[in-house]
Amino acid sequence: MARDDEVLYVSEGDPFIDPQNEAKVTADQHGAHTDWLTLNIGGRPFTTTRSTLVSKEPESMLAHMFREKDVWGNKQDEHGAYLIDRSPEYFEPILNYLRHGQLIINEGINIRGVLEEARFFGIEQLTEQLEAAIKNIQPAEDHSPISRKEFVRFLLATPTKSELRCQGLNFSGADLSRLDLRYINFKMANLSRCNLTHANLCCANLERADLSGANLDGANLQGVKMLCSNAEGASLKGCNFEDPSGLKANLEGANLKGVDLEGSQMTGVNLRVATLKNATLKNCNLRGATLAGTDLENCDLSGCDLQEANLRGSNVKGAIFEEMLTPLHMSQSVR
Repeated sequence: MARDDEVLYVSEGDPFIDPQNEAKVTADQHGAHTDWLTLNIGGRPFTTTRSTLVSKEPESMLAHMFREKDVWGNKQDEHGAYLIDRSPEYFEPILNYLRHGQLIINEGINIRGVLEEARFFGIEQLTEQLEAAIKNIQPAEDHSPISRKEFVRFLLATPTKSELRCQGLNFSGADLSRLDLRYINFKMANLSRCNLTHANLCCANLERADLSGANLDGANLQGVKMLCSNAEGASLKGCNFEDPSGLKANLEGANLKGVDLEGSQMTGVNLRVATLKNATLKNCNLRGATLAGTDLENCDLSGCDLQEANLRGSNVKGAIFEEMLTPLHMSQSVR
């Protein structure tokens, strides 16, 4: 029996729901999206709300990870922070974007690093913004050669054996002489007319790089990778390609038209199908070198040591073989 001051609730067929309990459930559900949590990103803590990670980009990896508690079984550290093995400096602008929707990158932060993190976390709108921003600044980078002073700063901040990625960068005309450039990735870089005299390029990657007109006299090229590089008209006098540990330099398919390699140590070097037309190789040590299919037309090979070198199928039309240290054998099969 209901009293006069009590509220009567009537349900026609549906389960009875107490409004007070309904309000409590709604509050709990709302709290699931606004409760605070801490992320441990690469050792650095970031405190934020669940709604920040979920609301802005609902289809992102972060949204799926934290939309519901413990669905992904995220591992936590001793303080309860969720462990994510990514870069904290690149994550910070991403978290700020999720907070207020604005892309803000502090000075000194590489925008490409932020882009990689945005892609990793599947934040599509931010990824599009970053790609557009990079596209806008790309032309300035392409047309402005890097100076010696700028590059030396990078070198001093990099461990000797770590691979410094300089792929596709423009060093045209730069003075990089006598620098320690070991293990650096110069793949597809523009090094035309560079001064690289006496530089240490041991194990450097110069694949498809433009070295046309560059000066590499006296450079250390042990174990260098110069596959399909363009070194037309370059000077490489007195270079050392010979690695005592047995690591062989690879110049397969390189364009070496008119290069000057006089007096270089090139034991075991791979010059297969390279173009050496009109090149000077006087007094070079080419013992055991691979010259199969190489274009040696009009090359000056006088005074060379070609013992056990493979010249099968090479073009030696007009080549000079005077005063060779060892005679060519029929098994070497030149044409």
